[in-house]
Amino acid sequence: MLRKSWFWGGAALILGLGLGWSLAGPVTVFGQNPTLPGVSKTLPPSLSPSPISDAKLKVFAQALALIEEQYPEPKTTKDLVYGAIQGTLGTLDPHSSFMTPEEFRELQIETKGQFSGIGIEIALKDRVLTVVSPIEGTPAYQAGMKPGDQIVKINGTPTKNITLMEAVKLIRGPKGSKVTLTINREGFQQPKDIVITREIIPIRSVKARILDDGIGYVRVTHFQDKTDHDLQAYLKNMKQRLVPFKGLILDLRNDPGGLLDQAVRVADEFLQSGLIVYTEGRNRNQNMRFYARSGQEGKVATVPMVVLINEGSASASEIVAGALKDQKRALLVGTKSFGKGSVQTIIPLEDGSALRLTTALYFTPSGVTINEKGVQPDVVVEDKPLATDKSLQKLRDELLSQHMRREGLTDKPWNQPITPEELDKDPQLKRAVELLRNWPPKKLAKQPAPKS
Repeated sequence: MLRKSWFWGGAALILGLGLGWSLAGPVTVFGQNPTLPGVSKTLPPSLSPSPISDAKLKVFAQALALIEEQYPEPKTTKDLVYGAIQGTLGTLDPHSSFMTPEEFRELQIETKGQFSGIGIEIALKDRVLTVVSPIEGTPAYQAGMKPGDQIVKINGTPTKNITLMEAVKLIRGPKGSKVTLTINREGFQQPKDIVITREIIPIRSVKARILDDGIGYVRVTHFQDKTDHDLQAYLKNMKQRLVPFKGLILDLRNDPGGLLDQAVRVADEFLQSGLIVYTEGRNRNQNMRFYARSGQEGKVATVPMVVLINEGSASASEIVAGALKDQKRALLVGTKSFGKGSVQTIIPLEDGSALRLTTALYFTPSGVTINEKGVQPDVVVEDKPLATDKSLQKLRDELLSQHMRREGLTDKPWNQPITPEELDKDPQLKRAVELLRNWPPKKLAKQPAPKS
């Protein structure tokens, strides 16, 4: 699922989060994080390049030389080689891609779950660089930045016509260094400079709320290095707050995916035992099976559970949904998921660039591949239809404004109960709550028996 998962449909970006598309499928990383499944610090023999004949290389070199000599605009050898690699990967499948050194660094930031910056979410609102929200407790929050602040300069550089990624590069920097933002705010007679010292900022991929009648709500936005840790923290708090703990809603809607090992760990939090997912690839080292760990303390393996999915739920989120459905652990509500059932391996290259290469397909416990098919919900509930009299940009602006006013479902504190008015705005969530309040459901969809 190669797409940029910008916040609010492409309108906003958390500084340091980078390009969401690089997390769009279960990912293993060679030479980066030895805790990930299938990881090795050096390329295994099965991934070593096969020899290319001199004749083929000669043709390639000849083509490069002709382009360099005769193309009307000058092109560097680096640009041409990168373009050739991109073209080669483009012939394989929609999910294999080439990452420049800069793009690879962004991926590493995402998967680590933290970055060095000031902690603000920004957007281009009416083409003006605007603060959507400062993250509570971060340097930007402590410096007094507010939603709606317009950033007119960064270190003296005007932000007119700037892109989000260009702004990110200017604002981010080493821990302990300073950045000067020139801010225009309603009520200011003239723009003011705010000097902020950069610190390490955690990226939160898990958010939560509760309901008054003992039901918890957890939303996973993507699967990064600390997702399981953040999930465990919320579940622990819920078990203490919700007595009795009557039900749990896991919201995976519009979750584009992420790290394979995190999908396994998240599913494991809700299963006592059994197969979670297995992968099959061309090489033996890509054939893996992942099981729930039995006897682990602190799991939420018996609380009635509903999982929300939609067409934006892809790859890693489909692994979790498919496992919980096949193991008859949860009821799935919403619409059919995206259908991305392949695993991408990140393979670093010598100059700091990397390949994002499809190396395996994954299968749910029942042996079903969801590639291009998706996971079917047990209870189909369509999302609230978009207003036909509003443009997509108008809808994006409304969502952005709502978020800036902190009116979104997960913008409020986790222990502030969800109101009936909030439920009325989300028919899928409302149906999930109704099912848990009347548990067990009278009629469940027939499900194939999972493999051992």
